[in-house]
Amino acid sequence: MLKKLLKYDLQYKFKGLSIFYILAIFFSILTRIFLNIENSFIMNIIGKICSGVTISMIFNIIINNLMRLWARFSNNLYKDESYLTHTLPIDKKTLYLSKALSSIITLFTSILIIGLTLFIAYYSKETIEMIKNFLLPVASAYNTHIIIIIIAFLFIIFLELANALQAGYTGIILGNKMNNNKTAFSVLYGFITYIVTQLIIILVVFIFALFNKDIMNLFYTTEFITVDIIKTLIYLAIAVYISTLIILYFVNIKLFKQGVNVD
Repeated sequence: MLKKLLKYDLQYKFKGLSIFYILAIFFSILTRIFLNIENSFIMNIIGKICSGVTISMIFNIIINNLMRLWARFSNNLYKDESYLTHTLPIDKKTLYLSKALSSIITLFTSILIIGLTLFIAYYSKETIEMIKNFLLPVASAYNTHIIIIIIAFLFIIFLELANALQAGYTGIILGNKMNNNKTAFSVLYGFITYIVTQLIIILVVFIFALFNKDIMNLFYTTEFITVDIIKTLIYLAIAVYISTLIILYFVNIKLFKQGVNVD
């Protein structure tokens, strides 16, 4: 049954997102073409316009991804569609697991599409050299390749989006326990949950900083961040984000199991 739930969730979500995926890649190709035409003022202007549209499509992918996931969660579990959903012989843990897995898949796909879009539009030897010069000290500290550093940064972005998404799910669950103004309460509780998770992350970093004076300096000074500190913060951020996501996942399941008030 989980496979069927995932299938329908993914079909709904990718149906809308695919439009933005196609547009992002399309305008990235146009950006590549027009910006590589030399000695033409008009082509350069068109290329910059296409570049602006490409960037806007990237932001649209992120925003629409989150919005469609929240909308699907709310409509499928609390609105008219929920009457059918809750008649299925499926426990609430499986229902939430389906939403969580489909969310991870769509967010991961969106990050990949964004990476592909940026590569198509802006890849060049000069850009690669600039990235290498910027990230080489960090890579040396890691004793690893630059591509691993880029993947680590993208993974942190993915975890941040996943955290915001799941905080929104918490808000929807709590908001729909209210008798009135459920949407407003959902937004409020989601925002509060997100802020709390961010404060927890900062608190963990601060506690860790008590045992590391270099990280503690980030709270009290504006000194330049060394590559060793960047290395430590990347590891710490990934660990804390994953822990927060896991904890909030089980909190949401517990809240969801307490009952659903269908409109």
